[in-house]
Amino acid sequence: MTKSKMNNEYFEWMCQLVCDNHRYSHRLSHRRLFRYLHHVDFYALIEMDDNRMTDGIDLRYRFGYEFSYDDAMIAAYLDDRPCSVLEMMVALSMRCEEQIMDDPEFGNRMGEWFWNMLVSMKLGTMNDERYDEAYISNIVSCFLERNYDRDGQGGLFTLPGCSKDLRTVDIWCQMCWYLADFQ
Repeated sequence: MTKSKMNNEYFEWMCQLVCDNHRYSHRLSHRRLFRYLHHVDFYALIEMDDNRMTDGIDLRYRFGYEFSYDDAMIAAYLDDRPCSVLEMMVALSMRCEEQIMDDPEFGNRMGEWFWNMLVSMKLGTMNDERYDEAYISNIVSCFLERNYDRDGQGGLFTLPGCSKDLRTVDIWCQMCWYLADFQ
């Protein structure tokens, strides 16, 4: 196994987790967007968001566990850079589904949580045919710098009418408030 091959396998695994056989992507490819998100480092401006970075890094080791790669190999081949925006979003979707919203009646909705975040960020229409890197770069920068709207539009979770300025609230709390409204 080469480093390049493992990185590609890991990227494909993350895409598969949130694409759910095109259930949420409407049979359009979003590979270019996903690759872009995977090449941008996630960073936290609010202390508690460091946990989201940790979740993204832990996702690498979950991949290793599921494919029987030892931790030393994951550390050498995947854990050589900061958490990417894609890793953070996939890991957050996974936490949302497995720890909060798990419901056998609905099945695995990890893709739904991921796509809802993309739509809130205004990236839901950025399939490979409509890919605009300058637009995506601006959106991702606004998200990372918390320059999105007070109600979260442009960030991961939009909560119309929220009394709190979501730009000052950590991502986990935003998600929990979003899910409370979702039910």
